[in-house]
Amino acid sequence: MILIREVVAEALTTGYLTVEAENLIRQMLTTTKYDIEDLNAFMSLQLAAMAGQVKQESSELKDLEKRGRESDGFPSNS
Repeated sequence: MILIREVVAEALTTGYLTVEAENLIRQMLTTTKYDIEDLNAFMSLQLAAMAGQVKQESSELKDLEKRGRESDGFPSNS
């Protein structure tokens, strides 16, 4: 079984969190038991994302969708 810290390590190494990895972490946080090392890894990932050290694919997709709507003449929802 893969651990949260392993998924986080990959994201921190590559500087990129895929939607698949994000969903896997979310699933593991809600359905499996994890230890303090996994929780610390998750918190490190959160801090890295907030600092711009890790890019989130989900955020990039939302930005692309938003720009697409705006270029089609639809106002932004934000």
